[in-house]
Amino acid sequence: MSFATPVAGLPAQSELMTGRAVFTEAYAFIPKGVMRDIVTSALPHFTATRAWIIARPMTGFAETFAQYIVEMEPDGGSDFPEPDKDAQAVLFVVKGTLQVTIDGKAHSLEEGGYAYIPPHIKWTVKNNSSAATTFHWVRKAYETVDGIDAPEAFVINEKNIEPSVMPDTNGAWSTTRFVSSDDLRHDMHVNIVNFEPGGSIPFEETHIMEHGLYVLEGKAVYKLNQDWVEVEAGDFMWLRAFCPQACYAGGPGRFRYLLYKDVNRHPSLRLK
Repeated sequence: MSFATPVAGLPAQSELMTGRAVFTEAYAFIPKGVMRDIVTSALPHFTATRAWIIARPMTGFAETFAQYIVEMEPDGGSDFPEPDKDAQAVLFVVKGTLQVTIDGKAHSLEEGGYAYIPPHIKWTVKNNSSAATTFHWVRKAYETVDGIDAPEAFVINEKNIEPSVMPDTNGAWSTTRFVSSDDLRHDMHVNIVNFEPGGSIPFEETHIMEHGLYVLEGKAVYKLNQDWVEVEAGDFMWLRAFCPQACYAGGPGRFRYLLYKDVNRHPSLRLK
């Protein structure tokens, strides 16, 4: 198993600048080729770390979440990673090993490792290995509901979860779910969607959920609003609510992506 990570570096001066990046009123498509050194950010209270910030709340577009790809060198890390006490987090490791300490308990996450961290919890991250590590960090302000407790933290690896096969697909389309769909404590899901060659989303999904889709492996054609877009490992798709979407995985190998969506809450009736 090997997950995509940013290309980094810079293209040669001899290369053409024309690429596949697109930003529309309904979606943004950020191909792997534009995730270069020049677009990284340093983060407060982090050492030996840089981040590609590939989604952030934007008025009139996608408003519920931020998503980073974080690259951390040996001995890098942070004792104060989260500046917003109301934020919850999902960390997903795509390369190397990451130590995550949650409420005083240390966990070692290897490739495929997943951590959910609720709001108002003290946590830290550290790369104690001899090689760089890369992980996704999804942040969302937790929406409290009277009578429903916030979820607890947990750590798991995706390889230890049996994917849920979608009905009537003969295994061609499945989802690796880290949280039960009917657990109303959670107001976001970050899962992995899996397609075997030839698998598809055979209709144009059009719904209230916002999405971040990072392609972990493989390639496919993805319907985004009115456009069919070729996507491959390392690409990122960012969808606002109600953007029509569909997918066809042509092979030759599996097509998999990390998927964020907001769930299980009433929409606010007041403009923020």
